[in-house]
Amino acid sequence: MTYRILKLLLSLVTLALLRPRITGLQNIPRRGPVILASNHLSFIDSLIIPIVAPRHVAFLAKAEYFNGKGLKGLISRWFFTTMGDIPVQRDDPRAGQRSLEDALVVLRRGGAFGIYPEGTRSRDGKLHKGHTGVAWLALTAGVPVVPVALRGTDKVKPIGKMPRLARIEVQFGAPIDPSRQITAGTRPAQARRELTEEIMSSIHEMSGQERAS
Repeated sequence: MTYRILKLLLSLVTLALLRPRITGLQNIPRRGPVILASNHLSFIDSLIIPIVAPRHVAFLAKAEYFNGKGLKGLISRWFFTTMGDIPVQRDDPRAGQRSLEDALVVLRRGGAFGIYPEGTRSRDGKLHKGHTGVAWLALTAGVPVVPVALRGTDKVKPIGKMPRLARIEVQFGAPIDPSRQITAGTRPAQARRELTEEIMSSIHEMSGQERAS
């Protein structure tokens, strides 16, 4: 109930201030496990996608957001916990694998999980090469991947600058079924790379971003 109230309030603010153009919502399964794989332009991406998606979407979030002190730390912990985000210790040498294992738990419970295949925000506006963790998740869990393209979020919250008002767009693409790689008998490493490239190509087509070399 608390999550629904928070999402409603955030949705009203987002609609009023940013007037997002949202397309492809019909491509998100209303139930069952699914991965939402998006380009990453701004800190607010992990807020925008759960706000506009018709599902409760879990994202990874820095552990610092959960263990801060004082009133600010309390508010931050409450917000990210309520949103259902998963804390990740970035200085843990196994953080990457632990994150994927946590995501796998969400998917096996029938949930929706959001991930940025690029691994970090794009500082030059280009779409960078995707890491194969998204494909590992999809192939291991046997779940579809919905590619997501964000546009304009970097204008709302540029890196290192104060927020500002700007129009944003969110497009959800057709689901990508990993079963082709599973049934083709392709070697695991090759299957992960092929599936990752298919996901990134879909994001590129929707976002219009230049691909980094």
